[in-house]
Amino acid sequence: MDHLVIDCDTCVMRATRACDDCVMSFLCDDGASAAGAIVLDMEEQRRLRMLASAGLVPTLRHRVAG
Repeated sequence: MDHLVIDCDTCVMRATRACDDCVMSFLCDDGASAAGAIVLDMEEQRRLRMLASAGLVPTLRHRVAG
């Protein structure tokens, strides 16, 4: 099954203003300093995109470094 691993330690936008409006901050209270990672399957990703499209949560702004 396809999945997405979101880890603030690997994000090129870590500790930038992008963190203020990232769904990780919404999910973890402080995405820039959250320990560990969150793994989302395809269905969870789809649901997050739907919520973000409706303006109910911020969009995922995670971009993997490298």
